[in-house]
Amino acid sequence: MTWEQLIGAGVLAAMLRLATPIALAALGGVIAERSGVVNIALEGCMLVGAFFGVVAADRTHSVVLALAVAMAAGAVLAGVHAVAAIHLRSDQIVSGMALNILALGLTSFLDYQFYGNTGTPADLAAVPDVEIAPLAAVPFIGDVIGHQNTIVWLTVVLVVLIQVFLFRTVPGLRLRAVGEHPRAAETVGIGVRRTRYWAVLASGLLAALGGAYLSLSVAHSFTDGMTGGRGFIGLAAMIFGRWTPIGALVASLVFGYGTALSFSLQGASIGDVRVPVQLLSTLPYVLTILAVAGFVGRSRPPASDGIPYETEGH
Repeated sequence: MTWEQLIGAGVLAAMLRLATPIALAALGGVIAERSGVVNIALEGCMLVGAFFGVVAADRTHSVVLALAVAMAAGAVLAGVHAVAAIHLRSDQIVSGMALNILALGLTSFLDYQFYGNTGTPADLAAVPDVEIAPLAAVPFIGDVIGHQNTIVWLTVVLVVLIQVFLFRTVPGLRLRAVGEHPRAAETVGIGVRRTRYWAVLASGLLAALGGAYLSLSVAHSFTDGMTGGRGFIGLAAMIFGRWTPIGALVASLVFGYGTALSFSLQGASIGDVRVPVQLLSTLPYVLTILAVAGFVGRSRPPASDGIPYETEGH
């Protein structure tokens, strides 16, 4: 085991790439839960985004259209969850988990119907990388951030924009008011249901973008269950980050580093003992459990998070 394997430029560059889909899911979770709706279906939104992004890229050969279709698919699934959670006032955890199961089965079925046993084509339109020439020339730093994918940088921009939106704008204040005190928000004329609907739809868009990033920028294909629980890890990052975009990004980087480390240390030894690959592969999930166990009790979610709201007169 060497320092290069622990904090080398390759590990840190991989951390950024691997943290991106988690951060996008976490951002979706922040927006939804700040409005008072728990969107457990982020994993499913990522899956449908990954699948329909590949199909659209294959059919249109346009990465822009592929991303648009992927995000639309995520919004549709999130819309179903919004209807169940907001209009029908069903249990939000049950609704979200049901949609995750639906997404897993549906994408697997459609993948077989579209591509059979041959798998998705290898010549898919891919999201391009961005080379920042001044940074790329800097030793070490250039190896880490000088040549990253477009969606990696887009995620950073989204984190800043959503942070400003939530805590520096009037619409963001209204969104947070709906998640904290919906009755008071309705009293001053804020549409609670309308606000929650668009927040859940936005969460589906962001999660689906994370899924499309996995299929169009990382794997360049779709495989069953390829999100690998990243939607759930995104929820853990949201809790770890105390329901703030910047906090969620920092937490996502921690989880991304854990995943990058699990790859980097494969074949490494501590003394004469070789570290088992199976043990390393559990590292991101162990970090998730530790984060949730350590921060759930100490982090305060929005006061009305997960509580169905009934408008006056109904």
